[in-house]
Amino acid sequence: MASPVTPPRGMRDFLPRDKARREHALGVIRSVYSSFGFDEIETPVVEDFARLHSGLGGDNEKLAFNVLKRGLTPEDAVTAAGKGSLDSLADLGLRFDLTVPLARFYATHRAELPPVFRAIQIAPVWRAERPQKGRYRQFVQCDIDIIGEAGPIAEIELITATSAVLFELGLTGCRVRINDRRLLVGMLDAFGFAEAEHASVLITVDKLDKVGTSGVLAELRERGATAAAVDRLEAFFERPKPEDQPFGEAQIRSQLPAGVSDDVITELAAIGTAAAESGSGTTTPVIFDPFLVRGMGYYTGPIFEIEHPDLGYSLGGGGRYDGMIGRFLGQDVPATGFSIGFERIVDLLELPEDAASESIALVYDRDVTPGALIALKSALVATGKRVRLEKRTKNLKVLLDRVTGEGFRAFAFVTGETASVSDLEVKPLG
Repeated sequence: MASPVTPPRGMRDFLPRDKARREHALGVIRSVYSSFGFDEIETPVVEDFARLHSGLGGDNEKLAFNVLKRGLTPEDAVTAAGKGSLDSLADLGLRFDLTVPLARFYATHRAELPPVFRAIQIAPVWRAERPQKGRYRQFVQCDIDIIGEAGPIAEIELITATSAVLFELGLTGCRVRINDRRLLVGMLDAFGFAEAEHASVLITVDKLDKVGTSGVLAELRERGATAAAVDRLEAFFERPKPEDQPFGEAQIRSQLPAGVSDDVITELAAIGTAAAESGSGTTTPVIFDPFLVRGMGYYTGPIFEIEHPDLGYSLGGGGRYDGMIGRFLGQDVPATGFSIGFERIVDLLELPEDAASESIALVYDRDVTPGALIALKSALVATGKRVRLEKRTKNLKVLLDRVTGEGFRAFAFVTGETASVSDLEVKPLG
């Protein structure tokens, strides 16, 4: 029996209708981001192995697809295996996100870029995930980043530009959840967790949406976190729910334990308020979430995620990562970014009707000459129409249903007597 002819696990083919929907979404995203002053760049699909495994990518580094050095012999593999280091056989790897390549790109081209650089990156990335619904080994990321701006205006720009994308794509009901890594650290200090515990505690707290408060507390106790600190966290979870208030400093402060930095609260409130007030009709509501973590350890300040009321997962996220580029330059450079979860968003979209309104299928008889057909097609294309040639079949309904499903909205018969476009009788489909 022949083997199934399928793509590699975790990777996908896209039929024309799916590809058209993806390209429509990408066109909207590119257009909106460009209108907000961002410039698109492109980086190689591979980066140096050492760079991809330098600690900048968090747990994603474990999922990298590595590229073997050229010219290796079987003896090289045996030697590396004996030393317990197969990684020594690789010198390159497929990028697992777009942030590490951007940091390298900026370090390479800094002298050619403006003091504040606003970048768009839209490209595929690869991770050795365990394939499942919503998780793929190859997928597209859509990132915008601002490098060189230390002030909160960078976060405000990112949130407003992303809100505009959601608006133009027709995604309603979304909210942007925001927090700050410094507030998270302040909370852990206030509860009494030792600094050495912070990273592991945040990994557990990040599961709050999936396992609930009881699950988080159970895991912390199981992992041996400071008992008194876990007790204080439990009491905080069980406190009376704060009264609803408009977004702002008071509302943020009401959801935090005493002793957390007032300066950070003021800054975060200013970001959320400005973003919410500057959308010009495209505003996505901003809410404070004291337990928003964002798993990447390189975040240093404000962090954010897009939530949708009908979904149990985020549609994108990002945050400030001021320390990353300094790993390449030897000096810190402020940076912050926002990534849209393209694969999740595109599944929520339909092609707009006007995308197919200027399309027509020419259903031709067998006696029509190729020259006459191509002349008709070229004349219609010159007027801005999308044209498909279809040979007439006995079962005309099946043919017309198929081209309708492929996005065509009109058809016309072409016979041996059809001399020009004016002779066509165009009829609607669907």
